[in-house]
Amino acid sequence: MHSHRGSMTSSSSGYRPLRALGELSETRYWMYLLLLPSLVMILLVIAYPTLYGMAISFREMRLTRPGLGGWVGFKHYAAMWSDPVFWIALKNTVVWVTAAVVLELALGLLAATALNRDLPGTKIFAVLILLPYFLPNVVAGHMWALLLDPRLGVINDLLVRAGVLHTYKAWFADPNTALAATVLVEAWHGFPFFALLLLAGLKSIPEDLYKAAAVDGAGVPAQLRLITLPMLKTVIAAAVILRVIGLVNSPDLLLILTGGGPGDATQVLSLYAFQTAYKEFNFGYASALSVVMFVILMIFATAYIRLSRITKGDGDD
Repeated sequence: MHSHRGSMTSSSSGYRPLRALGELSETRYWMYLLLLPSLVMILLVIAYPTLYGMAISFREMRLTRPGLGGWVGFKHYAAMWSDPVFWIALKNTVVWVTAAVVLELALGLLAATALNRDLPGTKIFAVLILLPYFLPNVVAGHMWALLLDPRLGVINDLLVRAGVLHTYKAWFADPNTALAATVLVEAWHGFPFFALLLLAGLKSIPEDLYKAAAVDGAGVPAQLRLITLPMLKTVIAAAVILRVIGLVNSPDLLLILTGGGPGDATQVLSLYAFQTAYKEFNFGYASALSVVMFVILMIFATAYIRLSRITKGDGDD
């Protein structure tokens, strides 16, 4: 009898964790418990590297002089004010990102509008449009470097034969054309990103709105201004923010095409930070450049969201 009671007590104690877990699943804290693994991964993969990079920006860290480490405060940030390359890179970053995003948005909207129509050959056209986005930046960069090569480039040959140019031109070696050439390459490579998102947005616009506008005498430009763009406002804002973040943080295409040259004609902040870290091994100054980029992106995203008013409902407009 005594052993039977003992077994009953041990079995009931074994059910206590299960009973407690069941009771916990009925409370609101269960949701936070399920989110805990994801939160830990975010802290390890995103938060910790970001905070560590910010901490490095206040230290002297050079791999070529390992004994030089130490806290230097705002020394690297103060050095930026007298660094001419930083200001050139900042200006080029604004020009490069703005021009690329405007071109990609325009081409993406044009492509999405064409794909939204049920015309013969639309599927083949869609594959051709999306093909550039599927290419890695390394492949796209080397391909365009060959196409615009001053000796063997096909584009130079076509322009000379058409009479546009008198002789082959080194597009990436000329300070007057290098940045513009990289912008065109980036626009070709990135506009399918906008085309995909805008096409999804166009599919959600009721066709009756366009029919009603056509009955009222609104042409295609008026329909674009009064229906398409307002209905795509949220999609456009999200796509622009994501694309700007990607362009500011991705120096690989410029690294392949120009390496920041000739001189500093195509030097941007992300490429400057990369070269400072992995060519000069000055990780302290490179981290400070990265922090400045992070702050600029945060300011841009906040200002753009407020100006575009995507967080307000239609009733607030």
